[in-house]
Amino acid sequence: MRDYEMMIILDPEVDERNLQPMLDKLLSVVPNQGGTLVKVDVMGRRVLAYPINKKSEGIYVVVYMSATSDTAQELDRQLNLNESILRTKLLRYEAPSAKKD
Repeated sequence: MRDYEMMIILDPEVDERNLQPMLDKLLSVVPNQGGTLVKVDVMGRRVLAYPINKKSEGIYVVVYMSATSDTAQELDRQLNLNESILRTKLLRYEAPSAKKD
């Protein structure tokens, strides 16, 4: 198992009431394949640096998870197929460690 950090930018037209159930459904791939969702941080609506699909805002979500590489790639693939997802970025995550002098 490896630790991953994933940034997801959602369409700003997604209803706030439907946001959490939609995220639960999209991220269910990780626990179904034996991984764990460590933290899901919904950062809210933010202005984008440049327009994406003629949208100037997006809803930012940061997901920290522990999963196999196949599970992480499958999640990224499924998110890219969803029309309400503007962008995704998947990175290997290494927890900050204490500096040694």
